[in-house]
Amino acid sequence: GRKALRTSGRLNAMRTVPRSARVVPTLRWYVMSSNSKPATSSHDEGSKISETLLAVMGPLCCTAHCYVQPMPLQLFGVPGLPEIVPGADLAGMIVSAATDAGTPLADGDVVVVTSKIVSKAEGRLVELDDVVPSQFATDWSVPWDKDPRVTELVLREAKRVVRQLGPILITETHHGFVCANSGIDQSSSGAHGRVVLLPLDSDESARRLRAGFVDAGIDVAVIVSDTFGRAWREGQTDIAIGIAGMQPITSYIGQVDPHGHEFRVQALCTADELAGAAELVKGNVSRVPVAVIRGHAWEPDDSATIAPVLRDQSRDLFR
Repeated sequence: GRKALRTSGRLNAMRTVPRSARVVPTLRWYVMSSNSKPATSSHDEGSKISETLLAVMGPLCCTAHCYVQPMPLQLFGVPGLPEIVPGADLAGMIVSAATDAGTPLADGDVVVVTSKIVSKAEGRLVELDDVVPSQFATDWSVPWDKDPRVTELVLREAKRVVRQLGPILITETHHGFVCANSGIDQSSSGAHGRVVLLPLDSDESARRLRAGFVDAGIDVAVIVSDTFGRAWREGQTDIAIGIAGMQPITSYIGQVDPHGHEFRVQALCTADELAGAAELVKGNVSRVPVAVIRGHAWEPDDSATIAPVLRDQSRDLFR
C-alpha cells in the first residue's frame, strides 16, 4: 500500500557503455500495490491500495493504468559493413553483419539505415568530372568559393530554391524535403571528386530493404535516415526520409490524458524520434551506418510512407 508510488528512473551516465551497445530505458511512472497482479493494469482481488493515493487520484487511477510495465529500448549499431558499391544486396549484408556482431536481427526490430549507403547501393553517385555547370551555377559559386559543379547538381536535384543567402542554398527537393544543398553530400562518398545524391524514392528504398529482410525470415520496420539542420536551432539531427512497415506519426488526437484533457493536436513524429535516437550509436565517422532499435512497439502497416510528415506549403507559415 504505502509503497505504491514508484518510478523506473533512468540509467546513470552511460560513459562506460560503448556507443554501439547502449540500452536506453523509457521513463515511466507506474503505480501498484504490493499485492497487485504484476504486468497488468488491474488490481488483484484483495489488493490494498493506499487510501491516500485513491483520494488523490480518484477514479482516474485505473483510467491512467495503475501499473505500466516499463519497457526498455535497446539501441545498437551494426558494425562490419564494407564500403557499399552499386548493386550491393544491402538487406543481406545487414543481416549477415548483425549476426556476425552477435546481435542478429529479430522480428519486431526497427532497422534505421543511413541514406548514404542506400544511395550507394542504388548507384546514386556522380563524378564531378562528368558535370558541366551552367552559367548561373558558375556565376553564383565563384564569389563564395563554391564548386560550380556541386552547385549545378544542387540545382538539378531541387524542385525550387527556398532561400538563397550568401553561400547558403536551402532547396526543396523533388521528394518534398526542405534542406541544405538538396541533400547532396561529398563526405564519405567513397572517392575524391564524387558526390552522393539522395535516393530517388526513399520510401521505395525502405520497402525494398524491408522485403529483403522478410525474404531472410525477419519481420522488421525500416527507416531510411539522413542528417538535416533545423529551423531556428543550431546543430543537426538525423530524421526519417523514408519508411516501410510502420506509420511515421503516432497520433494522440482524441485520446484523454490522466487529468481528463482531450488531445487535439498532439501527433508525434515517431519516425524522426527513432532516427535521431539511432544516430547515437551510428555517428558520422564510426563507419556504422546502420542501427537497430529493439523494444519499440509498432503496428505493421505496409501502406506507410513518409508523406504525412511533409507539411504542405499551403500550411507552412514561413515558406
